[in-house]
Amino acid sequence: MRIPWIVGVSGASGTPYARAVLGGLLDAGEPVDLVISRAARLTLLDETDATVRDAHWKDDVAHWLGRDLAGADLVYWPAIDLAAGPSSGSYPARGMIVVPASTAACAGIAIGLSKDLLQRAAEVSLKERRPTVVVPRETPVTRSHLEHLIALHDAGAVVLPASPGFYGAGARASAEQLIDFVAGKVLDAAGVPHTLFRRWSGELGRR
Repeated sequence: MRIPWIVGVSGASGTPYARAVLGGLLDAGEPVDLVISRAARLTLLDETDATVRDAHWKDDVAHWLGRDLAGADLVYWPAIDLAAGPSSGSYPARGMIVVPASTAACAGIAIGLSKDLLQRAAEVSLKERRPTVVVPRETPVTRSHLEHLIALHDAGAVVLPASPGFYGAGARASAEQLIDFVAGKVLDAAGVPHTLFRRWSGELGRR
């Protein structure tokens, strides 16, 4: 039986994090179901000049990820399709990763709004007690955002802010190395093996 990770990309700035996480999952041979919110399409266009059209999703996503998807186990669900597989708890899934997670997405998931498939699928993942990783990127944060993040934590989600560490590559780390650090932490939280960053060994100056 196919049991995929569901990856939701919301409208927060930080689409390179989503790209790295998707790449890591596919490199590990994991099946993936992808949901990209309406707002995320605008962010993708702004940050990467990439477009994702429902009717041409495979070509568009391949262009965004910079990889051939011919052999990839990747399924795409339009965010407006509230009758899609991931909207139901009976649909098999390993869990869900929301990366990046906008304040609106965090709020919607926390209160069970289900305004689109991304929010509904995340709510399903939580109610079914499946691993759920939420990657907020907003800074600074308001009290209401903190309250929603606490609610997500209390519901069983791993709240994993997009906060890169520098011990792997040092203060001169490239943007790609910092992105890979966050993506690697996301994959760690999901239990997916990767080699995206150098792990701390307890020895200073080893880079």
